[in-house]
Amino acid sequence: VLTHGHEDHIGAVPYLLRMKNDIPLIGSTLTLALIEAKLKEHRIRPYTMAVKEGQREQIGPFDCEFVAVNHSIPDALAGKDVLGRGPTGSGKTFTFGLPMLARLAGAPSKPGHPRGLILAPTRELALQVADSFQSFAESLKGVEVLPIYGGQAYGIQLSGLRRGAQVIVGTPGRVIDHLEKGSLDLSQLQFLVLDEADEMLNMGFQEDVERILEDTPDRKQVALFSATMPNAIRRLSKQYLHNPAEVTVKSERRTNDNIKQRFLLIPHRAKMDAFTRILEVINYDAIIVFCRTKHETEEVAEALRDRGYSAAAINGDIAQAQRERTVDQLKDGRLDILVATDVAARGLDVERITHVVNFDIPNDTESYVHRIGRTGRAGR
Repeated sequence: VLTHGHEDHIGAVPYLLRMKNDIPLIGSTLTLALIEAKLKEHRIRPYTMAVKEGQREQIGPFDCEFVAVNHSIPDALAGKDVLGRGPTGSGKTFTFGLPMLARLAGAPSKPGHPRGLILAPTRELALQVADSFQSFAESLKGVEVLPIYGGQAYGIQLSGLRRGAQVIVGTPGRVIDHLEKGSLDLSQLQFLVLDEADEMLNMGFQEDVERILEDTPDRKQVALFSATMPNAIRRLSKQYLHNPAEVTVKSERRTNDNIKQRFLLIPHRAKMDAFTRILEVINYDAIIVFCRTKHETEEVAEALRDRGYSAAAINGDIAQAQRERTVDQLKDGRLDILVATDVAARGLDVERITHVVNFDIPNDTESYVHRIGRTGRAGR
């Protein structure tokens, strides 16, 4: 499926959320060469259609959603800073990232001197963004994307930096580690993306982000993307963005219309019994259960295992290598129930997830929206 906008509406670039064979594509008349190369590589016969902003269409097995955030692509191509607000999964990052990759093609970087840096609040989101960007970069000559995050051995990351990776996708803590070790130099940076900036501030990374920004050159293109726009984000944007193009993804619905929501009023002591009764009568593939505390994720996962269910916990206290193994098990069917804190709410995209359970109600509506958005993704 090759999609593009009208000539007179070039900003309405459609975002093809997910293809049946797991090859994500984004297309516009601005990036046809990139998309055509990807189509040719996978021997996909193109189908062309015209789209309008806000339109949603089902084309065979593919579900396409067109969002207003894509108006920022022309601004990004023109070199303007971008301030974007929209829900997780709306394609905010790609509207800046794809033009960045296209402009970096054929421009090699010195070892340890990347041209693009994407900061993400969690290791899971950094890995997801890096994987997605790498799938596009494969169609471009001379563009390498490298994820760097805490919990992974330094050797792998140092090798990638020495190869001269043009784009780094990292968490603030590990980026600072490399800056202090001298293995990373941001003096030649041309593009900087702050992804899920509100979550980074909520997790206490504001000083780390500002420390990283101090090491970047004054002349660079910056994009800040956030699901919410609190005062702290506004202050950050005023300080580091210059006359940015502001883009907001508005939705009449707070949640996807393909997600059915139910609630039960249950005493705390009866939650586990009620949950297991539900598991006995529903048809599910994979489930994410959200708890408010790290300790409770362990308790709930253990209780489910005692009842014969394939369950595991994931939270900030678990080593990164183990967290990655747990997510891989969920993806390939060796694990059916993942019990998590909100650390997994940003960036975790597992196609098997059919149900989300809020074992504990989150503190705010935004967190609720992000949680249940782990299912019903990409038209599923």
